[in-house]
Amino acid sequence: MADEKVSASDSIRRPSWDHPVVATIALELGGLTCSGLIALMGWPFGWLPDSDFLLIETGLIAIGPAAKLYSRAGPPRRLAVVAALLALAAVRLLVAAAVNWAFPALTDPGVAVLVGYLVALPVGVAVLARFLTRANVV
Repeated sequence: MADEKVSASDSIRRPSWDHPVVATIALELGGLTCSGLIALMGWPFGWLPDSDFLLIETGLIAIGPAAKLYSRAGPPRRLAVVAALLALAAVRLLVAAAVNWAFPALTDPGVAVLVGYLVALPVGVAVLARFLTRANVV
């Protein structure tokens, strides 16, 4: 995440922090596709993955961009991680509450928590990237 100097104008071009968010969303979609394939293979045998399995699998697949951001960052990383976790928890709870309110039939299977987590993971990565780039610029 080092700043790059442009030789023609001597202005500093800072790296964009939305690329990890896009990568996280793409990896989430890949994880959901993988879960769908597993469900299609297990469906004839009467096995369907539960929402906890989907959360773990999608989270493990989509955590890569956040891990790269964290490993490349300098020493002041604690505040960025705390802010990202707080954003993750707040957004997950708000989206889960909104899904439970809008679709009360989905309350029992835990789909609202899954949807909340899938929406909150890119938000958490965005907050992490924003705080890490602010820490590296200062």
